[in-house]
Amino acid sequence: MSKRICMFPGSFDPVTNGHMDIIRRAARLFDEVIVAVMHNPEKKGCFPWKMRVEMLEKACRDIKNVRVASSTGLTAVFAKEMGACVLVRGVRNQLDLESENDMAHINGMLVEEMETVYLPASLEKSNISSTYVRQLASFGADITPFVPMEVRDDIIRAFQK
Repeated sequence: MSKRICMFPGSFDPVTNGHMDIIRRAARLFDEVIVAVMHNPEKKGCFPWKMRVEMLEKACRDIKNVRVASSTGLTAVFAKEMGACVLVRGVRNQLDLESENDMAHINGMLVEEMETVYLPASLEKSNISSTYVRQLASFGADITPFVPMEVRDDIIRAFQK
């Protein structure tokens, strides 16, 4: 039996407890989870791409079957190159589902055997987004409930400059 490898792609700008919830749950379902920091040239990120990778590596350090990777290419193509046959996507609400569904169809057209699995956000994490974390941090608010402790200080320092 071959290893079941999935990829959880995103911008992770920055990583949140909502992301970590999806990562941990995917790690229970798959033999290996590749958390992929994807660079979208149409989006100007708040945190440098390399810093996002480093923060994810810190946050995922304790999860044995998770590794962090990054790419500037197409998600489905990168997933296939990395040996993944499933894309994992977290869904917080109906709007997320509609957007993710469109993306799943496109990814399936790009790489025929690529499947997408949706994991609904845990109720207590469904209101967390990177956008809200950035807004809170920019005002100096306490972001502790929303981000992994391993990266909280990195995020706070980035907004103190």
